[in-house]
Amino acid sequence: MKKLSIVFLLLLVFALLGFVVHKGMGVNLNQGYEPTQPIAFSHKVHAGVNQIPCMYCHFAADKGRHAGIPPTELCMNCHTMVKTESPEIAKINKAMESGKSIQWVKVHYLPDFVYFNHSQHVNVGKFACQTCHGPIETMDVVKQFSPLSMGWCVNCHRDNGISPPEDHKRATGGDCSKCHY
Repeated sequence: MKKLSIVFLLLLVFALLGFVVHKGMGVNLNQGYEPTQPIAFSHKVHAGVNQIPCMYCHFAADKGRHAGIPPTELCMNCHTMVKTESPEIAKINKAMESGKSIQWVKVHYLPDFVYFNHSQHVNVGKFACQTCHGPIETMDVVKQFSPLSMGWCVNCHRDNGISPPEDHKRATGGDCSKCHY
């Protein structure tokens, strides 16, 4: 009876540990996160209907780690003549007059210990923005399309020949510090 109780207790501990590990692996995976922004900006209209290239607004994507949030003034390159009476454009004008930046809500998050560089993926990898961000040109409100998890990144590297085919666990050739610091 005592052995049965110990076995049962061990099974319960392992089941609980498995549950905690499984749930822990999903922490900070924000796939589907779709926050309300201070200005109703539609990528569907801008990138889809009007076919404005991603790099026009996110001009830092090929220069460094971050794609960047476009400065308020960039919006006015068009909106001094287009939809000038729109209440949303009025919010942009108000921000410019006040000298304050629009406080956009960040959508895509990676943990602080992960290093990611947009320029490596845009310039060297030649990946389209949609590879990670999904069909952004169809989104009225931007949402996190991909899970952006370690496994998702490793699989992408593996699928694109960045890791040796025989090395199924290390998409960076075994150097964890390429992505983690």
